[in-house]
Amino acid sequence: MDFSSKLLENAVNEIARLPGIGKRTALRLALHLLKQPKDATQFLTKALTEFRDEVKYCSSCFNISDTELCEICSNSKRNPEIICVVEDVRDVMAIESTLQFKGLYHVLGGKISPIEGVGPQNLQIDSLVEKVASGQVKEVIFALSSTMEGDTTNFYIFKQIEKYNISTSTIARGIAVGDELEYADEITLGRSILNRIPFEQSLKG
Repeated sequence: MDFSSKLLENAVNEIARLPGIGKRTALRLALHLLKQPKDATQFLTKALTEFRDEVKYCSSCFNISDTELCEICSNSKRNPEIICVVEDVRDVMAIESTLQFKGLYHVLGGKISPIEGVGPQNLQIDSLVEKVASGQVKEVIFALSSTMEGDTTNFYIFKQIEKYNISTSTIARGIAVGDELEYADEITLGRSILNRIPFEQSLKG
């Protein structure tokens, strides 16, 4: 791709670093921004800079937050005895959109994947075990995607917490094997949360 402007080329190259965006899409976006009023570009730049510099991770559940404790964890109407374990922030957003879950979350920050060099020590698993060990948690819901990595992560966590007197469950398989939660429709995901099954039962399936 030949560029008549080095500035345009630099902009395209940086935009193309974003996941799912190729050079042609990056060029289209760069030219779109060029056509917009300068204020629009400045607002976008300011929003991205503030997001990168000021965003926090909740000290309790590790969800993205503007404050030390996220709005979900600080909401007195949520049930702190039920913890829904998810892979990342997108899963929290997907489940929250169903309006069916009233407990709290725990964001692992990924899944165990030896191929990608991700082990238990790279995830927020120890902090989850600490929550369970405190005695305040009555149920842990595994809501990771139905992939080999997701199932491996579920099983690893289950073995870490099975000695504690709590219930463990997994979302019903209304979510197809291999599907990511963020792509499930709200009704299917909501039903999967409500119709969750004991985790040990899922191991027999």
